[in-house]
Amino acid sequence: MTRPGDPGYAAASREEARTHETGSSTDTEAAGRRRPWTLRRRLLVIVAALLVAVSAVIGIASVAVFHSLSVERLDASLRDASSRATEATGPGFPSDPSQSVLGFLRVPGQPVGTLGVLVAGDTVIGAYISESGELIEADASATAALTRVPLDGEPHTVAAGPLGDYRALAVETQPQVRAVLALPLADVNVQTAQLAWTVAIVAAAGLILALGVGWLVVSRSLAPLARVTATAQAVSKLPLDRGDVDLTERVPEADGVTEVGRLGTAFNRMLGHVASALSAREQSEQKVRRFVADASHELRTPLASIRGYAELTRLHGGELPPDVTHAIGRIESESMRMTELVEDLLLLARLDEGRELAAQPVDLGRVVVEAVGDAQAAGPGHEWEVRLSDDATVVTGDEPRLRQVVTNLLANARVHTPEGTSVVAALERGGDDVVLTVEDDGPGIPPELLGSLFERFARGDSSRSRRAGSTGLGLAIVSAVVEAHHGTVDVSSEPGATRFTVRLPVTNVSDSAADDEAPGSRRSEVDLEEPGAETAGERSVVGR
Repeated sequence: MTRPGDPGYAAASREEARTHETGSSTDTEAAGRRRPWTLRRRLLVIVAALLVAVSAVIGIASVAVFHSLSVERLDASLRDASSRATEATGPGFPSDPSQSVLGFLRVPGQPVGTLGVLVAGDTVIGAYISESGELIEADASATAALTRVPLDGEPHTVAAGPLGDYRALAVETQPQVRAVLALPLADVNVQTAQLAWTVAIVAAAGLILALGVGWLVVSRSLAPLARVTATAQAVSKLPLDRGDVDLTERVPEADGVTEVGRLGTAFNRMLGHVASALSAREQSEQKVRRFVADASHELRTPLASIRGYAELTRLHGGELPPDVTHAIGRIESESMRMTELVEDLLLLARLDEGRELAAQPVDLGRVVVEAVGDAQAAGPGHEWEVRLSDDATVVTGDEPRLRQVVTNLLANARVHTPEGTSVVAALERGGDDVVLTVEDDGPGIPPELLGSLFERFARGDSSRSRRAGSTGLGLAIVSAVVEAHHGTVDVSSEPGATRFTVRLPVTNVSDSAADDEAPGSRRSEVDLEEPGAETAGERSVVGR
């Protein structure tokens, strides 16, 4: 495992970060399908679930205990009523069972709704006390229910037909005489139901209140975390890849006591380290740019001297040996290539420093036609074509730099494709932009090189190898110049179709200025234009 400072540590870290990003994107997609909950929602749901569970347990236990105690009190009343009824029943076998029933129901203290049944041999008589205090004969279902109460001295719950549920107690008053007395459970059931509803309403109100208070408390507790998130999002929107980055974003009010506060403090400390690293990187890049610019500037004079002395030697009056002539020719060609490399490096260094370019109206149509003419002269083995629309293609910029963009794109197509390749340079309006495309039907660019194609000293493989002195800076200059003009450049490639697309914002010039530029562009096209090449809405220039 590599450590910071070891060779390959940075590359390994970037690869690990890319792997982590891929895994995170997969997890995010899966989480998007599952619709994950926020931390606030999860906390509130957990609190609500706990409150519901606790309230349910307390409520059920309270209602059950209340109902049990109420039934016990009713059973005590039933035993008292049974004792009074037993005392009111005379000794011996009753001659008139109905009078006996009426007798023990008329005992003072018997509550309303009391139901009594007397079983004397095969005779069964039942009656109950109505709400008005009258004794009413019980129906057959109620009487039959009470006769089934066991004679065990314990109260039992029975369903007395239309009269409802009762607690019944059977006692034997005389041999073969059994009296059954029952008290209604209606009041107990009503009170139990009222208690249950009361508990439910109070629990619901408490739950709502607890959720409201919990929402406020959780929101207040998570507010520092939200500030950390907002700061991280603000930092993620900053362009950290280049330039002098002013990383002043910090988490406000970060303390070192709470968990979230410690997170904010650590995050601020990390941002401070990142800001220091970015400042060190910018200083290092500035030093490199300054060195490249100074070195390129200082090398121009020696290279010019080398070329001058080589040309002076060639112009010498005497005849030089063939090997000397060849060596001087090589000196001249290599010095020219070195001069081109130095000029490219100097241009990139100046663009990196942010030096402002000239801002003048430039007719890209004329520039493209002239650049294609030069490319045709340099590469007669290729098929060259220009397609210009009739819309105005004037932009504001530095004409020499924009001309270099077009020249580099055409040279890239010429150098990296075999003879016979068709190269088409097209210019048109696309909304508020002027769109320049350079397309060829060559072998294409390997997919693994597309991401780094506009980097400096980027080189392709054998399918687009350097065969004509390429410095590897042409496309880097294209990208830097287009970016300096607030435009964009991109590339798409597959075997048989490689397209470079440059978008530049349209200049806001008057129609008269555009008309002044138009005649020059048309005169430029006449030099290359073939008969019959012009079509409606588009001017096409073809050459070979």
